[in-house]
Amino acid sequence: MRKQSIWSAGLGSVLVVGLFGSTASAQLTDIVNAPNPIDAGIGKGLADQIGAGVGDVLTPGSSAFIIARDPFRSIRRGRQLFQRKFRVAEGMGSRTGDGVGDISLDGSIGAGLADSCAACHARPFGSAGFGSNVFTRPKSRDAPHLFGLGLQEMLADEITGDLRAIRDAAMHQALMSGSTLVASLTSKGIDYGSITAFSDGTVDTSSVEGVDQDLRVRPFFAQGATISMREFIVGAFNAEMGLETFDPLLEAASTGADVVTRAGMVLSGSMDVIEAPPVHSVFEDADLDGVANELDPALVDHMEFYLLNYFKPGLGQQTRTTRQGRRIFRSIGCGECHIANLTIDHDRRVADVETAFDVANSNVVYNRLFATATPLNDSISDMSIYATLKPPLGGSFQVKNIFTDFKRHDLGPAFHELNFDGSVQTEFITEPLWGVGSTPPYGHDGRSNSLTEVILRHGGDAAAASQAFADLPQTRKDRVLAFLRTLVLFSPEDTSSNLNPADPSDPGFPFVAQGSISLTPLFNDPTEGE
Repeated sequence: MRKQSIWSAGLGSVLVVGLFGSTASAQLTDIVNAPNPIDAGIGKGLADQIGAGVGDVLTPGSSAFIIARDPFRSIRRGRQLFQRKFRVAEGMGSRTGDGVGDISLDGSIGAGLADSCAACHARPFGSAGFGSNVFTRPKSRDAPHLFGLGLQEMLADEITGDLRAIRDAAMHQALMSGSTLVASLTSKGIDYGSITAFSDGTVDTSSVEGVDQDLRVRPFFAQGATISMREFIVGAFNAEMGLETFDPLLEAASTGADVVTRAGMVLSGSMDVIEAPPVHSVFEDADLDGVANELDPALVDHMEFYLLNYFKPGLGQQTRTTRQGRRIFRSIGCGECHIANLTIDHDRRVADVETAFDVANSNVVYNRLFATATPLNDSISDMSIYATLKPPLGGSFQVKNIFTDFKRHDLGPAFHELNFDGSVQTEFITEPLWGVGSTPPYGHDGRSNSLTEVILRHGGDAAAASQAFADLPQTRKDRVLAFLRTLVLFSPEDTSSNLNPADPSDPGFPFVAQGSISLTPLFNDPTEGE
């Protein structure tokens, strides 16, 4: 039984499949290699998902073509790649050095060997959520959830651009005026300290706060280490799954070139240090497992585009108690670092999904949330024989309830982290709080069992706010905690939406999860199944 789309021309229905998926589980085999009577699993083998490779917008079946003309298909393919259980014959394994080597020089030696991204990021069910911890530090690291990852990349990149523009303008003004100039570094209302520009063209960055002196915001990993999702994806495939990618884009950027990914991210090798891919040609077999060219860059394109457009966390039921808790959260100083809302100037996504408590429209069997999906793409003819190009509209977008400042802070000895080489990591980027109501245990190391414990664990830059929370009467503490528990993750498969409402009259309800109805015929190319 198919549910009717709210949009014409099938676009809304394509969103159902692209964003919510027709088969969504923590991990999936494909029915080519693991057939079964009910066709549970991914409909395409890996070779079919690679298709025509990277290609271009005039090469049918290529990642460039699909992202440009059928973007929701690319999102769906990325989702299935995220859930795919890779096989040894496809190059899965071994982990770095087969677990042998100086771990103080390469922490990925301690990373676990997984056969899918969902092995580490799968909670709640069927989501790109949180998971177990890995031995990449002596006290391990927790695998974070990936909700809203694309929004974080875009915000961090725009902040970087703002800070560097301030620096460059100050340097130019100091040079032209022959005088010394102090410039405040502020972006999106966040204070990153200041720089001093001198008339000889040099600049003093010693007063920069929360970011490196190159003013690049690195939003990924707890210590703020990685610039882009693409670096994160290629690195994780290698370190966690033993799948080596020769990615020409990362190869070029890591050697000084400026490139743009199919997801629209500018990797500026002329300005930033970009992480190189693990192998430098399609013939290199660095892990000596007998398989070269293990992961085609077309697959990286789809994965990056999927994560760019992935859901942001949801907002649970708001009550007088939770609204009071939010106000108390701000009043005791937590909001100084955990800033609620930030605005993107140029949104690279093709869709947004807003998920909130709505008992009247939800699938109440699994959760009481309702997702409202909105397309953010244009449709432009390029006079070719193919479907129209569907680029993002590129407008501004307010990111609500993210609760971060994209700055590194020293949170005191209780958060300090010992590295394998004996050094101590003392600063960590402010963790976005969206989803925090669903993701215990807490802290980058998962060593705090509850929200109360992780708040009281804060010291250093957050000592005053932590003490203010400790001094609250228990009733006011409870209101803060009630508010934080409304910042939730969700199972996409089990969350109803304006595209695919819950239908208790459906004979399959609730076991046929909402959002799981296959609408493949409404893709731009209805002959190509997924």
